[in-house]
Amino acid sequence: MDLGLTGRVVLVTGATGGIGREIARAFWAEGAKVAVAYRSDTEAAEKLATELGAADDRAFPVPYALDEAGSPERAVAAVEERWGGLDVLVVGAVRYGKRRERGTRFEDVPESEWRPVLDDNLAPAIRTVQCAVPGMRRRGWGRIVLMSSHNALDGNLGQEFYGAAKAGLHGLARSLMWDLGDSGVLVNVVCPGLTATPAVLTRLPAAVRDRESGATPTTRLSTPDEVARSVVFLGSAANGNITGEALTVAGGR
Repeated sequence: MDLGLTGRVVLVTGATGGIGREIARAFWAEGAKVAVAYRSDTEAAEKLATELGAADDRAFPVPYALDEAGSPERAVAAVEERWGGLDVLVVGAVRYGKRRERGTRFEDVPESEWRPVLDDNLAPAIRTVQCAVPGMRRRGWGRIVLMSSHNALDGNLGQEFYGAAKAGLHGLARSLMWDLGDSGVLVNVVCPGLTATPAVLTRLPAAVRDRESGATPTTRLSTPDEVARSVVFLGSAANGNITGEALTVAGGR
């Protein structure tokens, strides 16, 4: 299947994360140019851009900070200036926040802890989409993929604020599709379950991973590249008329 991505311009925020890195690689493998947006790990971003063909102008690193005003505008502008436009936006940058500790009640969590989780996971996503949409409208084509979480669908004890922020992306997609649909711009959400990223494999106890795998119909965790392939399809020309949808990649859970 030809995904129609050769020469397309893609911006991936959170591109140095375990899933984001595979998303960037997957778009590049289909012939796209990929802007690697990162917060602080300059070395990782430059290494990934080099891997993806920085020497041939098929990739370059772009600074992007969730808590920095003006960062979405600067990132999108940098891509449009360098490559003449932006075809695909993947919003993957994330702030997890502190998990509510056992014995701590929901109502006792101070606003100073939960407000940044909402502010950093929802507002910058909206603003980045706002920055990307005008160019997509002018060209009559665009794909937007918002990276959510299974927590937004199934919930998770202790992650109420993160779940609320990610659920906001679903509301954004469901309403925005009505505004963008006749412009040839499709917007969708991908909800990974617990994924076998390097961080999960090294930091999460094996007993917890086994428990999560055992609660999944496929009896295993998804891999980052499996999540990435789903994102690439939704962000490609092969996706001709899917918009406003939330795709869960969690082995049926």
